[in-house]
Amino acid sequence: MPVFCWISATVLEMILKEAEKDEVPKTLTQMYSHFMLIQIIVKNKKYNKATETNPKELSQSDKGMILKLAKLAFQQLQKGNLIFYEEDLRKCGLDVTEASEYSALCTEIFKEESGLYEEKVYSFLHLSIQEFLAAVHALESCLGKKENVFPPKAVTIYYDDDDDSDDEDEKDDDDEDEEEKNVDDDEEKESIKLSDLHERAVDQALKSENGHLDLFLRFLLGLSLESNQNLLRGLLTQTGSTTQTNEETVKRTVRYLSYKIKEESSPERVINLFHCLNELGSNSLVEEMQTSLQSGTLSETVLGPDQCSALAYLLLMSEEVLEEFDLKTYITSEEGYQRLLPVVKTCKRALLDHCRLTYKSCETLASVLQTPNSPLRELDLSYNDLGDRGVELLCVGLTSPLCNIQTLV
Repeated sequence: MPVFCWISATVLEMILKEAEKDEVPKTLTQMYSHFMLIQIIVKNKKYNKATETNPKELSQSDKGMILKLAKLAFQQLQKGNLIFYEEDLRKCGLDVTEASEYSALCTEIFKEESGLYEEKVYSFLHLSIQEFLAAVHALESCLGKKENVFPPKAVTIYYDDDDDSDDEDEKDDDDEDEEEKNVDDDEEKESIKLSDLHERAVDQALKSENGHLDLFLRFLLGLSLESNQNLLRGLLTQTGSTTQTNEETVKRTVRYLSYKIKEESSPERVINLFHCLNELGSNSLVEEMQTSLQSGTLSETVLGPDQCSALAYLLLMSEEVLEEFDLKTYITSEEGYQRLLPVVKTCKRALLDHCRLTYKSCETLASVLQTPNSPLRELDLSYNDLGDRGVELLCVGLTSPLCNIQTLV
């Protein structure tokens, strides 16, 4: 993404100039957090003649403006809006008549243009910036106002915090300790926890048909780390919680993500959950697969669906273009094969024959075939029961202008 390249260059240029040289960002959340602070520094230097290059505290006006923009970002992201109007800004407390302050802070974050009939329309510089600010709003609502921006979960899911096994214990429906499905608003404000926000955000992102909350979720979980909260301490309300409490929250969220990885059937959504684990610094399953891959023992191991997802994530994150990807190399179930399919977009020749694929796989393959600049040229789908429905789905990808397939079996 050109915009991400620009953001990265902006952040790295500032960090590498500093005498103390802060730690270089390793995650998307860290990169965007630094970017946001740098824009405030640039604004204050330009308009307020400030000389500070590492602000520990934001001015109330800067903080207020960012939080209002964050509220706008969240509300419009929920609606799926990339462009909004003056009325939307007013609802979030943004006064567009204060042009000097408004444009000064938002030059590199927010922009306005003339639409039809010369009516002003507004948007964030890039969707990823809107998603980052939306995550700031969700987290600040939880930390500062004790509010959860997402509705209560319709179904309570149980898992044991102290049990690392793969087995999920079921509880009796009449258990007197079962959580209430609908919680009174006042009671919820008192009892809201960061882990509750995480779980509801994960559920909402997985429900999204177009994945519009995927990157938002990664930012939200990344911002929940103590190190990232410290970076934005001038913007976010400090909880006063101990390091141990923060670690327990992260641990609980990691367990919930792991549970969802096993439960979720969509390969693309599972990949995003692995991105979320990376933002939280939890890569144990991916590291395990990497070790097995390097040792050459992976083809001899029976892989579970979650291991297949970890392998897919690992191969997708690699910059290497595979000459050939033979799905039969791996010993797994039909579901496991399904989760490995996104890897096809990174290879030149995909051998998917004799892999018990059905029409369910064709929707993923159709998406893969429409990937811009994909190196895939040869696709072998022989000896699979795709059926008419599968072929119809597959043709959506094959007839796309982005499809570069030269040989189809």
